[in-house]
Amino acid sequence: MRLDPLSLPLSFHAHDTRADGGVRRIELHRERVVLHRAVKGMRMAINVRVSDFLGIALRGLDDDAQMLVLAHRDPSLNIPLCVSSDHEEIASAWQMWSDILALPLLAEDDHNEPAARRQETAHGRQGVP
Repeated sequence: MRLDPLSLPLSFHAHDTRADGGVRRIELHRERVVLHRAVKGMRMAINVRVSDFLGIALRGLDDDAQMLVLAHRDPSLNIPLCVSSDHEEIASAWQMWSDILALPLLAEDDHNEPAARRQETAHGRQGVP
């Protein structure tokens, strides 16, 4: 799998264990990502700004293969971008995705704090704990 950042916008399918059929459709634009999936027959679309993602993460899969992921604080919103055993290809793609989406490079050992969860206050307004 290798998506071309120079061909944005892109539309493709990715594995999603919680979606019906185990697949979701992703629309990837320079400014936003739209995730389409159905869960128990209910169809939904989740619209996320690219600027809300943490960066482009490099993750090891096995001894040779590596994966690039558009990483979000909520792991269920992570977007796979490239899988390859060619380290030069991965390095080049990693930098290109970072440049095009204006997001930082993240290594596998980068630790990110989870996003603060929103909760209802006594007055019904949403707040951050």
